[in-house]
Amino acid sequence: MGAPSLRFKTTFAFVLAATLVAPWFAQPAMARGPEGIADVAEQVIDAVVNISTKQTVDLSNDKMPQLPPGSPFEEFFEEFFKNRRGQGGTPGAPGTPNGQQSRRVNSLGSGFVIDSSGLVVTNNHVIADADEVSVILNDGTTLKATLIGTDKKTDLALLKVDSPKPLKAVKFGDSDKLRLGEWVIAIGNPFSLGGTVTAGIVSARNRDIQSGPYDNYIQTDAAINRGNSGGPLFNLDGEVIGVNTAIISPSGGSIGIGFAVPSKTVVGVIDQLREFKEVRRGWLGVRIQQVTDEIADSLNIKPARGALIAGIDDKGPAKPAGIEPGDVVVKFDGKDIKEMRDLPKIVAETSVGKDVSVVIIRKGKEETRTVKLGRLDDGEKQAALTPKKDQPEEDKTSVKKALGLDLANLNDASRKKYKIQDKVKGVLITGVDPNSPAAEKRLQPGMVIAEVQQQAVSNAADLQKRIDQLKKDGKKAVVLLVVSPEGDPSFVAIGLQ
Repeated sequence: MGAPSLRFKTTFAFVLAATLVAPWFAQPAMARGPEGIADVAEQVIDAVVNISTKQTVDLSNDKMPQLPPGSPFEEFFEEFFKNRRGQGGTPGAPGTPNGQQSRRVNSLGSGFVIDSSGLVVTNNHVIADADEVSVILNDGTTLKATLIGTDKKTDLALLKVDSPKPLKAVKFGDSDKLRLGEWVIAIGNPFSLGGTVTAGIVSARNRDIQSGPYDNYIQTDAAINRGNSGGPLFNLDGEVIGVNTAIISPSGGSIGIGFAVPSKTVVGVIDQLREFKEVRRGWLGVRIQQVTDEIADSLNIKPARGALIAGIDDKGPAKPAGIEPGDVVVKFDGKDIKEMRDLPKIVAETSVGKDVSVVIIRKGKEETRTVKLGRLDDGEKQAALTPKKDQPEEDKTSVKKALGLDLANLNDASRKKYKIQDKVKGVLITGVDPNSPAAEKRLQPGMVIAEVQQQAVSNAADLQKRIDQLKKDGKKAVVLLVVSPEGDPSFVAIGLQ
């Protein structure tokens, strides 16, 4: 019994030893990574800084504050409120010493110098709500920072520090030139360790992680952890090609899925913050939706592409330019619109007041419109929806069955019942078959069908005739312009088979 055991141990020891003493040159070159990483790190590390913030936290209630994802304060609050639960306390805030009503919280993030005069870039969520912000250089020098401006939509912030000597600065590279698999280097302050260098590759580009309206992230497997937020992502030329902003992780540590704002986006935002201390974005004044395969087929758009105009702002730039609901924008200012989310990003990056050429597809044909771009007003607010109240039943004498819908002509009684605005015209939906395609598209009673296949309809009989004709023409689907009682339009494609 002893011999087999001895042979196992001997064999295991040999394998382990062989692994430990295997020469480094036996490994493939790509497994070791490019040799230039060390040179780049030495070249740029003095431009990477730690961001220290202080915040006064109200402890007068037990409710955990709402924080942006990845906030440097998030980990502190999770532990703090976890530890407070069930603790006794003296009079005052529960669980606080001597009834303390507030507490000073310190937190650390990352950033980098872009100008030797003392301009520093970081994430907005790193410094959000902070009372004091300090920049700690690689040599340990601490400098008080002032905030120049922030942009919540891209989660970027620009700081200014006064230094007795010029600071080491880094330059931006072109993130559009990044290739999948290209090596990148992240430097930052993970878990308050400071000056940490990690390397990996570009895993993906143009990632939408649903964090904001202009998501266009670089995905990397370089180790990015809590505290790396706001730090730079470098290429092997020592250029900043992204700002590390977010990670996906069930544990809070790196699992090889990190995201950085691409330098092309960062440069545009930072230039405006330097000049205006705010970001001024272009505004087209439209509501858009995705061009699905069904909609593309119904509108004779091949291949499916572009952004479908679902609604027009009466005071926006698109209306005087002749852009209408049902148009599909396929090119804006010379740039192709491949999918819906391309349009808001390109419009936002275009200069306010610029005369822009917009290529649309209308009823299967391309047309060009010129729009004088307006400025996006972040202060606009949506009016609160008015609760519906029961009113007398509408006239159902002209109700028709079509597409799994009960339809009726609009009248005063139905407008009162569903709170439909006077400006809304079309055919009222009064019922939806729960097993119909219309139910799958979430059509509901109270909605109004304003157009069928980009042609206005005014009564239920007219709508039924349009549907019958489309079936005779062999159409597989119909595109309806559906308007909510409040007047918000959207296009819906429903199968006719």
